[in-house]
Amino acid sequence: MPNSVRIHRYALSGHCHRVELFAKLSGIDHELVDVDLMVGEHKKPPFLSLNPTGQVPVIQDGDTTIADSNAILVYLARKYAPDWLPTDPVHEAEVQKFLSLAAGDIAHGPAAARLVTVFGAQLDADRAKSIAKIAFDRLEAHLDGRDWLVGTAPTIADVAIYSYTAHAPEGNVSLEGYPNIRALLGRIEALPGFEAMPSTKVGLAA
Repeated sequence: MPNSVRIHRYALSGHCHRVELFAKLSGIDHELVDVDLMVGEHKKPPFLSLNPTGQVPVIQDGDTTIADSNAILVYLARKYAPDWLPTDPVHEAEVQKFLSLAAGDIAHGPAAARLVTVFGAQLDADRAKSIAKIAFDRLEAHLDGRDWLVGTAPTIADVAIYSYTAHAPEGNVSLEGYPNIRALLGRIEALPGFEAMPSTKVGLAA
């Protein structure tokens, strides 16, 4: 790859971490560019020229600019790490199902609960915890007898659900009753190149 991929990120964002984590796990040459959300840098020029919605992460790969963490995972896998995104129609559909879970119940569940405790977001914490339980119950059942979410090797599905699941305790969402999920997190953490998202030390230990 002639140029490294520039990843515009905020270090405590799980959406950003999943992109960084995938780049590290798959060996994609990349550069991290910090965006200071606390001073609203993401809502001002020049960042808005990269993503008019004012959200991180955003990647720049040569002349290509892509926003949305799951879209970025698909792009990077297709271009640089095809082993992480199956081409078999059934397995590819399964991966998409978990990308939707990451963007849906995980974002509105454990991620939202963490926004309340870590960043003081004015969200319904009880509702977020209820959604988290639904999402984690589904994941726990799906993982029964499986090492990975899809097929027999890690995919971007596992990466997509990792960050906010691993840090769910920071939103006071316990993983104690989910041994299959904790085992999956452990397998991801054991992969070469793994690097954790910084802990905010809020709530229970992640």
